[in-house]
Amino acid sequence: MSRLVDADRLSAELEGASPPRLLDVRWRLNEPEGRPAYVGGHLPGAVYVDLERELARPGRPEEGRFPLPDPADLEAAARRWGLWRGDRVVVYDDNDGVAAARAWWLLRGHGIDVRVLDGGFRGWLHAGYPLARGDHAPPAGDVVLAGPGPAVATIQDAALAPRTGVLVDVRAPQHYRGQVGGLDPGAGHIPGAINIPTVTHIAPDGRLHEPARIRAALAARGVTAETAVVLYCNNGIASAHSALAFAVAGIGVRVYPGSWSQWSRSPGRPIATGATPAEAISAV
Repeated sequence: MSRLVDADRLSAELEGASPPRLLDVRWRLNEPEGRPAYVGGHLPGAVYVDLERELARPGRPEEGRFPLPDPADLEAAARRWGLWRGDRVVVYDDNDGVAAARAWWLLRGHGIDVRVLDGGFRGWLHAGYPLARGDHAPPAGDVVLAGPGPAVATIQDAALAPRTGVLVDVRAPQHYRGQVGGLDPGAGHIPGAINIPTVTHIAPDGRLHEPARIRAALAARGVTAETAVVLYCNNGIASAHSALAFAVAGIGVRVYPGSWSQWSRSPGRPIATGATPAEAISAV
């Protein structure tokens, strides 16, 4: 299954006999409710997906901010979105694919043929294609989620990842170094992690860089297709986007969904600060 589709190709597919289903996954940390923007204008036929309520579940603080949804709940949500068995799906957002990648990662792990709109909402507008207004609530589908789910790493897997492969922190450098705090307690990174920010893989127009460029950037940090890779971020969202970029480059990974929001709330876990994997160590 391909992982990306551009606006021109998607427009042509939507005119075909068996068009893909569209999911609008607009979400930002500072604007978690994307429905108002969706209602104001979205790709024709797209259904709004609530990231925090449908692509995550309520959890205890020590689980991290956005625990993965139960498979049965995710399947029920997918049916509400109007997905049927055998449907092809395209997901998009208006934030360089970061939120859409969470949907891609979850659905692909359960056997759904899903792609991310490369360039997202901005790319669709730039290509000159039309929008629809209002809400779109299709008839419920009958999709069945199968497969083992996405490849995940536990908190202990993340702790051991630097010994068995590579642990990649995909946050901005100032968060990795512990120079800037966020919504979670403590500042810094998991000891042994290297920093390859998600934005490394994104071109100025919001599209992913070409696979060869992503592979070269990763190889320069010692990451190849043979490397065992675990990714984490603040809350398990941006790391799914890096998982998409790595997949486009032909590199499989596991994502640690609890990420820093879980690690920093786990008493006794070490915290590293500084520009290197283990420059200065303290404890949660």
